[in-house]
Amino acid sequence: MKIRGLLLGLVLSVLAAAASAQTYPAPKEGTWIARDFKFHTGEVMPELRLHYTTVGDPAGEPVLVLHGTSQSGSAMLNPAFAGELFGPGQPLDATRYFIILPDGIGHGKSSKPSDGLRGWFPHYNYDDMVAAQYRLLTEGLGVRRLRLVIGNSMGGMHAWLWGAAYPDFMDAVVPMASQPTEMASRNWMMRRLIIDTIRSDPEWKDGNYTTQPRAFRTANVFYGIATNGGTLAFQQMAPTREAADKLLDQRLAAPTTADANDFLYQWNSSRDYDASPGLEKIKAALLAINSADDERNPPETGIMEREIRRVKNAKLYMVPASAPTRAATAPRRTHAGGSMSCRSS
Repeated sequence: MKIRGLLLGLVLSVLAAAASAQTYPAPKEGTWIARDFKFHTGEVMPELRLHYTTVGDPAGEPVLVLHGTSQSGSAMLNPAFAGELFGPGQPLDATRYFIILPDGIGHGKSSKPSDGLRGWFPHYNYDDMVAAQYRLLTEGLGVRRLRLVIGNSMGGMHAWLWGAAYPDFMDAVVPMASQPTEMASRNWMMRRLIIDTIRSDPEWKDGNYTTQPRAFRTANVFYGIATNGGTLAFQQMAPTREAADKLLDQRLAAPTTADANDFLYQWNSSRDYDASPGLEKIKAALLAINSADDERNPPETGIMEREIRRVKNAKLYMVPASAPTRAATAPRRTHAGGSMSCRSS
């Protein structure tokens, strides 16, 4: 499949109307240890555990799929993403492609603060996470070139960094629900509120708590509602005060196994993100997919239109806002045949 056809197929899959049953090969899990991993701070971890999930035969064309904040690689194995992409005849048919879904540092089953180091775990950033992914692919899995790097939200920001850091390592890059510019404005302010809320809770005890700080759960739910979910979708789900209270109570009461230190590190890792200095270095064909109802990356700022012109072979597809869309969450379907804007650099 040519790159242009592959990218168009990805867009059409995001816009698909019907859910698909799992028809792709069963996922497999693995773990690889990166020896003497050096963080951007200069700290060295003798053994950094990197967990990953794969779909398809290792002999296939390698594709890297990157998850969002506080998720894991397996979170992308949902009907709206994997179900629309990995099946027979779909854009990333797993009988042709070898799909790799790593757990980022501090996420899933990869090394993270809750393993024991707590607040002494190195304060990793997105550059560290991408460097670890690169080592996993090249040293751990023997991958020499990727057909595609695709990521959502945090994974989208990682995809921007991948394109600039390793410009000769992939044919195409698809960052979704993200921007290449410095972490700023409401996006960073809300993230800092999560971090500060956890740190200011007396129960946090500088990360040495014995029970999870109660403010951690409230901060998590607050951030999710404030920056994620889509305005029209929330209006449909909670059109009255009673319905809004019920939805909020459900989210506050939802069981969670998340750890406050892990969560704090995950959001703080974006603090110095800025892929914009490297945009001219990107050689791969690039398709950015954003949503018009994304509160974290609002299209009205014009940032994407401005920055994408700096990439040699790039297009921007803007998914229109609608009740079924969820902005920065893992991709979900919009109305079949829905319109979309396309801008080229």
